[in-house]
Amino acid sequence: MNTNELRRDLRRRRRSLSTAEQQRATLAVTARVSSLESFRRATRIAAYVGSKGELDPMPLLHLAFSTGKRCYLPVLHPFLTGRLWFAPWTPTTPMQLNHFDIPEPVYRPAEICKPQWLDIIITPLLGFDPQCHRLGMGGGFYDRTLARLRNSNATKGTLLLGVAHDIQECEQLAVAPWDISLDHIITPRRHHRCESHNKRAKSVD
Repeated sequence: MNTNELRRDLRRRRRSLSTAEQQRATLAVTARVSSLESFRRATRIAAYVGSKGELDPMPLLHLAFSTGKRCYLPVLHPFLTGRLWFAPWTPTTPMQLNHFDIPEPVYRPAEICKPQWLDIIITPLLGFDPQCHRLGMGGGFYDRTLARLRNSNATKGTLLLGVAHDIQECEQLAVAPWDISLDHIITPRRHHRCESHNKRAKSVD
């Protein structure tokens, strides 16, 4: 199965989930992530607005805000095509649709947060494997945005965390040199921990 076929299959898998299954998955993943020591210690967290069957991390962001953390959502970079900024979010922040029809916070440029300033970035994904390799939608936004972070010794404190449904797991993904792998991937049933981003991984039920 080539990458395009795999993406179609993964989209089909997500669409097959009922609303009740989506809600149960969100509750389970929210509980798993919020129990992490790295989440409890974090002061700045970015997530995303779930859509099209993605596991929705917004309840987790609401929880983070309620415990005094500073929260952020991705916005399309206004100058650099294919890159993201992270804008501040609160439950009362006005939102607007970008040209992909994805909600974004209304923000001022002076308010944006660079990836290396964040303690945790929760990333969307279409598929993943046990080595914490991530398959995105194909636009490369996160790979380009996080590439500098991964290449800098000064920014290794930023934890990259993927959340997903168990049915999004793949046996092994093809990995390109520019692909950004994650530190953790959490599903309703499993927690994949990956050492040093691209090294050996282990799964914990």
